[in-house]
Amino acid sequence: MMAWQRTAVALIGFGFAIVQYFNHLQQIPGVRPAYLPTAPEYLGLALISCGILALAISLWQYHRTVRYLWSGSFSLLAGMEADLTKEKMHSPVLAVAILLIFIGLFAFFAVLFRLT
Repeated sequence: MMAWQRTAVALIGFGFAIVQYFNHLQQIPGVRPAYLPTAPEYLGLALISCGILALAISLWQYHRTVRYLWSGSFSLLAGMEADLTKEKMHSPVLAVAILLIFIGLFAFFAVLFRLT
C-alpha cells in the first residue's frame, strides 16, 4: 500500500506542478502564446485523477488482502488475537491514504475551477 501511496503522491504532485509551471510560463513577457493553451490543465487534471484513482484502488486492494488474511487459518499469521475484532484493527496507512485522497481532490478542484 505504501508503494501505491508513493506513486499516487507523485502523480498528484506532478500534475499540479505541470499546471503551475505552464501558467507561470505563459505570464512571462516575450513568450510566444501557446498553440493549445488549455492542454497543460487537461494533462494536470488527468495526472491528478490517476493519482486519486490509484489511492482508491490501493484502499480496495488493502481491504481485500486484510479480509483474506483474517479468514480461516491465516488469522494466526496475520496477528489476529481472540478478542481483537476488525473494527479494533486500524492501520495508520489507511488514514494516510484517505488524507491523500482529500488532498488530491482539493488539487483537482483547484485546477478545475481555475480552468474555467
